[in-house]
Amino acid sequence: MSKPVVLIAEELSPATVDALGPDFDVRNVDGTDRAALLSALSDANAILVRSATKVDAEAIAAAPKLQVVARAGVGLDNVDIKAATTAGVMVVNAPTSNIISAAELTVGHILSLARHIPAAHSALAQGEWKRSHYTGTELYEKTVGIIGLGRIGALITARLQAFGVEVIAYDPYITAARAQQLGVQTVSLDELLERSDFITIHMPKTPETTGMISTEQLAKMKPSAYIVNVARGGLIDEEALHEALVAGTIAGAGLDVFVTEPPRESPLLALPNVIVTPHLGASTDEAQEKAGISVAKSVRLALAGELVPDAVNVAGGVIDPYVRPGIPLVEKLGQLFSGLAQGALTSLDVEVHGELSEYDVKVLKLAALKGVFTNVVSESVSYVNAPLLAEQRGIDVRLIVDAESAEFRNVITLSGAVADGRQISVSGTLTGTKQVEKLVGINGYELEVPIADIHIVMEYADRPGIVAVYGREFGEAGINIAGMQIARREAGGSALSVLTVDSPVPADVLERVREAIDASVFVEIDITE
Repeated sequence: MSKPVVLIAEELSPATVDALGPDFDVRNVDGTDRAALLSALSDANAILVRSATKVDAEAIAAAPKLQVVARAGVGLDNVDIKAATTAGVMVVNAPTSNIISAAELTVGHILSLARHIPAAHSALAQGEWKRSHYTGTELYEKTVGIIGLGRIGALITARLQAFGVEVIAYDPYITAARAQQLGVQTVSLDELLERSDFITIHMPKTPETTGMISTEQLAKMKPSAYIVNVARGGLIDEEALHEALVAGTIAGAGLDVFVTEPPRESPLLALPNVIVTPHLGASTDEAQEKAGISVAKSVRLALAGELVPDAVNVAGGVIDPYVRPGIPLVEKLGQLFSGLAQGALTSLDVEVHGELSEYDVKVLKLAALKGVFTNVVSESVSYVNAPLLAEQRGIDVRLIVDAESAEFRNVITLSGAVADGRQISVSGTLTGTKQVEKLVGINGYELEVPIADIHIVMEYADRPGIVAVYGREFGEAGINIAGMQIARREAGGSALSVLTVDSPVPADVLERVREAIDASVFVEIDITE
């Protein structure tokens, strides 16, 4: 019997091949040679790539036997995940392979900015001896602000504390207990900007965080302060940053990532108070070896039909067919749950009610955690690191199964507590022969709304005219309401409206509507995959 074909399309560490083992027919191809790649894919069961090989719809179509695409790294910009999912091809990456490398590069940027190391080197290499020109500043007793205290942020904290700095952080999803454990003071974003001598940003790139550091935020920083971005291009508004650096609003910046890469046209490259590196966050021998070994193990699991913890688009594994459709539903419920919470969780219960209770549903707990953290942390979230993220944040997580389900064959509920004392719950189910994903409960309100990409959830005092108010505001703003349902427990009490809209709503429109209806809860939740 022939062995499964594993195609290696870029140079990977020898340890990668060793981790694959002898059970595969391992072949090599130059992934940048398009014709050779398409030809080699014709009988490949798996392909391992880094960043240069484009695994797009054409490549996937040329690979009728392909079961898994493995990216030996974190980013997946070169893989068409939608096309892979449509073709039933699993996509895996190595989400934790580069976290130490990224943390160390961040510290390197901070030190380089503090002591002008690149500029001093360049001057001396050209024969210039300008000691006084490159007088720097010590890190000792300075304040470092970390925006996003996830795994990389925590690693940076540990390394910088050895320099005798004060570390403060902004992360609305970190509990006070976790921050205290790390030796970090949590503050508002404005306070962080105003107090910090060095700022480093480690947030996920979402519609809400794109451009989160712009003109208004840069203006709050000290003129002597520096900012570093080794996370995602676009978190800092590059035009606003250029203006601030030229005007002397801030002292300098260290950048490893850019909106457009390579950033050949960027005016930031010409500024003397900017240090740039070409997206080197994962570019260490150790990170590349970890990434290769990690995805090799994932390929082995995928081709053996077992659960693949780092799968990006499908859970994979030996999961009962009756349980499998619930996985994407629960991930979306997790995103809805964290969107409603908008703060640090202290507990999370994953309740499975109905016939599903007779099956092994542990994967639904993992799916819930993956959904909860998807738009909360800077690193990629998978089935393997989601429980660790919960543990790091001190979140008590339980899986509860119950055979009783009053109105639906199965209902899955996520319920839990937020650090400010609020209790949050969301419930969902799959209905009909097409297994339509529906939201059937929020915070005790009963409803039945098909889950879509963008929902707006509003809770307010039940009274006439509310629908007209938000209908008018959204209409005037050009926002189309695709669906709507209102739920209430009793007449004259509180009411909950859940809207489905076709496009994101501008922040100023959301604020006008919230004020106009005097909503006690008002959130827009984007669960676009």
